[in-house]
Amino acid sequence: MINTLLGIKKNMTSTYDARGRRVGATVVEIAPNFITQIKTTEGKDGYNGVQLGFGTKKSVRKPQLGHAKKIGIETPIRWFREVREEGQDLEPGQQVKLDQVFSIGDEVKVQGISKGKGFQGGVRRHGFHGGPKTHGQSDRHRAPGSIGAGTTPGRVYKGKKMAGHMGDETVTTRGLEVVGMDKSLSLLVIKGAVPGFTGGLVMVTKIGRIKGYTPPPAPIESEQEEKAEEGEFLENQSEQIAEEVGSEVVGTPTEEVQDA
Repeated sequence: MINTLLGIKKNMTSTYDARGRRVGATVVEIAPNFITQIKTTEGKDGYNGVQLGFGTKKSVRKPQLGHAKKIGIETPIRWFREVREEGQDLEPGQQVKLDQVFSIGDEVKVQGISKGKGFQGGVRRHGFHGGPKTHGQSDRHRAPGSIGAGTTPGRVYKGKKMAGHMGDETVTTRGLEVVGMDKSLSLLVIKGAVPGFTGGLVMVTKIGRIKGYTPPPAPIESEQEEKAEEGEFLENQSEQIAEEVGSEVVGTPTEEVQDA
């Protein structure tokens, strides 16, 4: 089965992790993904890969519509992304849902396009500390400083950290934890922040399980089950008291208190 799905970053919120700590979390909407193409080493592509289709919109280009119609998908697909995984149990046109891949306690990595910040200086873009604040330096507070030597080499080396365009690039955040999931609304709650802007496309990949994760106790579905568990607890308590004292205890502890 595939380990990657496409989703949309919705908003940030707060929740509680397995240890009961209040943490910040990001909500990602992962509607069912379509398997639009499967590539194999034996085929013309020469490598293993799975192409995913996700999202829809009014206006979709004709090549994208035709690519989906070949496998029987009439829904106009907005995004196509490819992952390097083997699609042995998958078929073109198949839908993959959220709960088929992820569960609470999984360790995931999220890839997205970071927010564009435009043209920024060295202090904000690279964290330069700036020039001296005293000794007559009134205009060097956020200056970059020297960018290279003189005659030799007579140029600025490639990759020099300088002012320029910031953001709007592919960013991957690893080691995140799935702390919540809503199957009915196709929502995945991920601990921490993920790259991208609200409404942006993200790619969520399952890496494994969080080390030392212990699942929380299952919620009680009805009040009757809760009362039944309380009754069992009281019976167990009365039996323990009877064993310690060496005599039989008549009735439950609550009845003894009422009689008294």
